[in-house]
Amino acid sequence: MKIAVSADSDDLEARVGARFGTCRYVVIVDLDTGDFEIVPNPGVSGQGVQAVVLAISKDVQAVLTGYCSPVARSHLMSNGIEVVTGVSGTVGEVAERYKKGDLPKPLEADADRRSGDGNIDGVGLIRAIRSSVRQFTILLPVVIGVVLLIGLLNTLVSKAVLMSIFSGNTALDTLWGACFGSILAGNPINSYVIGGEFLKHGVSLFAVTALILTWVTVGVTQLPAEMAALGKRFALLRNAICFIVSLPISILTVVIFSLVTR
Repeated sequence: MKIAVSADSDDLEARVGARFGTCRYVVIVDLDTGDFEIVPNPGVSGQGVQAVVLAISKDVQAVLTGYCSPVARSHLMSNGIEVVTGVSGTVGEVAERYKKGDLPKPLEADADRRSGDGNIDGVGLIRAIRSSVRQFTILLPVVIGVVLLIGLLNTLVSKAVLMSIFSGNTALDTLWGACFGSILAGNPINSYVIGGEFLKHGVSLFAVTALILTWVTVGVTQLPAEMAALGKRFALLRNAICFIVSLPISILTVVIFSLVTR
């Protein structure tokens, strides 16, 4: 039996990651043989669904983590994977505890128990509060980063510099926007911030749409991690297709938007 444990670093002594979708590493442990594999999480920049794809592709039977979003949990459970949250300690410790049956019940069992009566589950309430605090702690750096990013863009990137790159040509602007979106990395929220500042500086909507689209679908900086998790051929092909398709989709989106808002 194989399990996936979210981790903050790349060894069995690492602490269990607070959030499955965006943890730094995912440790795949074979409980029968004791073998393990440490994989960089391709969803660490905010695209948490990639961690779900990783877990499914590794054919694990359970995911152990601090918190798992409802969307990720739904995908995992629909593929027959147990989800155990509220887990803390080192990866090696929790793997051993899970093997002995000392961890909390999977979320499927919790859901069945809660649906049986109308009473408030005190333990569940405490877990929910802890998860909320944990999520706020995770989001706070993102909010601060967005504010700082706006300041940096206004200070370091002038309108003249942007106009020298984005000339107003629809095809070239879309291509440049897609290139920037493919290279830049981070939380998808940052793409909205950068796109909004670009619009204020006179960059076309074609370029901004391409930037946002490729930001969330193409990841050049994350390519090594994606190749390690999903295979070199698949990762290269997926990124290439997403980049190529993003160009006509971006142009078509802006054209339809212009027609609708006339």
